[in-house]
Amino acid sequence: MGVDRNLSWDGLFNVRDLGGLERIRRGAVVRSENPEALTAAGWDALWAHGVRTVVDLRNDDERGADTAPRPSGLTTVYAPLEDYDGEAEFWRPYRETGLWGTPLYYQAFLDRFPQPVAAAVTAVARAGPGGVLVHCAVGKDRTGLVVLMLLALAGVAAEDIVADHALSNERLRPVWARLGVADQVTAVADLLAKHGTTAEACLLETLAAVDAEAYLRSAGVRADDLAAVRARLLGGRGEHAEVVA
Repeated sequence: MGVDRNLSWDGLFNVRDLGGLERIRRGAVVRSENPEALTAAGWDALWAHGVRTVVDLRNDDERGADTAPRPSGLTTVYAPLEDYDGEAEFWRPYRETGLWGTPLYYQAFLDRFPQPVAAAVTAVARAGPGGVLVHCAVGKDRTGLVVLMLLALAGVAAEDIVADHALSNERLRPVWARLGVADQVTAVADLLAKHGTTAEACLLETLAAVDAEAYLRSAGVRADDLAAVRARLLGGRGEHAEVVA
């Protein structure tokens, strides 16, 4: 975790390479907030970093126009993770208590919605040569859930997965300011404290409760796709990050 994995892509704040974590290859998978804010220079930086596929975890009604055109060779795959309208009963208690947007809902979400998680992981597995960018709106919860599963599948230590998740806290401060909302870091910490826990504790409990491979297999991810994810992240047969600049 001593490697600075943050990336400077003009227009984004919360963007980093998973490479530099234990065993993970640089350029294989990048996580970020919504890349629609990227400037032309930002898209150039993304392309130079070797990203060739974008996996968008947002719902249709969240998508807007790009600030600058995407590179013509970039593939975007849509894998919406959360159905807010069709699963209103699930989300209601989290919205009413403010726990939506905190790691306290992660385990319940994984238990209830394995198929969307499997679809997102499969999208990473089946991406073509080059790096993959995984993103949602701010790059914290939906992206965090998918990255959690990817890293757990690759055998990254739970403590390192939790530390990676925590990096978004500082990186998102300018994003909250841009959106005109209060800084969420303190608010989330205070809310979790009222429930007798912390973000770190929630994440560690979630990781301890989930066997990533068994979970994804049960959700329908094929064995060859699981192998492809590992190859992408760790290197080896079938690896797909060879175009990284």
